[in-house]
Amino acid sequence: MFNYTKKEKNDIDGEFTKLRIGKIISHVILLIILIVFVTSCWGTVGAGERGVVFSNIGGVKEEVKAEGLYFKWPILEKVSKINVRIQKVQVVAGAASKDIQVVESQIALNFHVDPASASRLYQEVGHEYSSTIIAPAIQEAVKGSVSKFTAKEVITRREEIKMVIKENLAPRLLVRGIILDELNITNFEFSESYDKSIEAKVVAEQDRLKAIIELETTKIEAEKKVVEAEAKATAIKLEADALKANAEVVELRWIEKWNGNVPTYWGSATPFIGLDK
Repeated sequence: MFNYTKKEKNDIDGEFTKLRIGKIISHVILLIILIVFVTSCWGTVGAGERGVVFSNIGGVKEEVKAEGLYFKWPILEKVSKINVRIQKVQVVAGAASKDIQVVESQIALNFHVDPASASRLYQEVGHEYSSTIIAPAIQEAVKGSVSKFTAKEVITRREEIKMVIKENLAPRLLVRGIILDELNITNFEFSESYDKSIEAKVVAEQDRLKAIIELETTKIEAEKKVVEAEAKATAIKLEADALKANAEVVELRWIEKWNGNVPTYWGSATPFIGLDK
């Protein structure tokens, strides 16, 4: 049995304490590493999303993580999420009509990313597909569609133009993994000179219609006056014929117009027709 001095015992106890503390620290570090490793192996994909797997060794994989919990190799892989819900974008597109009038259209587009094509879309474009793919495709579709119609038809056949643009645009987007859900033309605008010419035509047409109405009114008034004159002439003729045929009627008319005053000087004539002299 060894006999240690008090100092030696204290030194030995200190060494054992250091060893125990070192083991505890190493175990804690190992546990932390294990927790980090385990938690980094798992992740979740939210509703309306898909997870695109990117390998630090082989690039983007074809594998797409569906909604819910997923596993990945830490450090070697990372998962980028892509929205596959219906999204909306508005684009202003310029074009020339069939009669060479500048037309500016505002297009509202509803679309969603094809989940099966999410990895390819991410590999080719990343998250900027709206400005990189959709906006240019709308521009080209509008140019190709509006050029088939005159400026007047752009206004009067709006629904038909919408369908033509939609049929032109859908395949352009689908080939890149984007599905067109709905398209609307929210506004059409023309050049200032064309707007002024349209306004002048509208004013001219209004003036023409006003002149036609005034002419018709004048003709109707003239015809009315003719009818009234003819009616009056007929009435006078009938009355004259009646007076001519009946002397008593003449006396009656004279009496009707007499005011009842008897002249102070009679002369040789009798003032009352039909009275004996």
